Amino acid sequence: MKNPYRWLIYGLGMAVLALGITLNTKAGLGVSPIISVAYCVSQIFSFNFGDMTFALYVLFVLVQLVLRDRSERLSTLLQIVVSLIFSRLLNLFDFLIPYESGAYSLAVNAVLLAAAIFLTGLGIAMTVNMRLVPNPGDGIVQAIAERIGRDQGFTKNVFDIGCVCTTLAVGLCFSRPLLGVGVGTVAAMIGVGRSVALVNHFFKDKMLAAAGMAVQGKG
Repeated sequence: MKNPYRWLIYGLGMAVLALGITLNTKAGLGVSPIISVAYCVSQIFSFNFGDMTFALYVLFVLVQLVLRDRSERLSTLLQIVVSLIFSRLLNLFDFLIPYESGAYSLAVNAVLLAAAIFLTGLGIAMTVNMRLVPNPGDGIVQAIAERIGRDQGFTKNVFDIGCVCTTLAVGLCFSRPLLGVGVGTVAAMIGVGRSVALVNHFFKDKMLAAAGMAVQGKG
């Protein structure tokens, strides 16, 4: 049985990631690229954001089933369970944080956006470092990168651009071309990766040690 602290860090990371994404949507300055499609559709049709995120993540899992080997199908399908839990956390935080960006100044919303970006990076670092079931957003990028033979950084950038373009296209069809896309989207594209790197620089070895995992270069 895996070290229970490994699952604890993973679960906390999932909660932190959901909190970061929720705050990102609350700031009103544009959401992160990978959830921009779900956010845009939920706003246009008055659907639940958590439910739309779950639907999007299930689509990501289905794409992975096509791209990955048969031997990886079971572990890939487990991402649906992760998606269901994650989307419920999104709904929970949305309910618990009744923040309306229009009631606050640009400066306050910018601070909230910065906090959201850092928490998103922290949550990603915590979940990815535990090497358990990946978030479907990370899983699909990894699957595409492996299939096309490119590194994940490049693939992530291209995937993010594709998500933003899709969001813009959907918004344009309903006369709301910038819905969910703004300065916060660009900030998230740059800042989340830097936040992951910052967290890993200071805390990755400590996280791995607490989870009973071998620290890279030390065992």
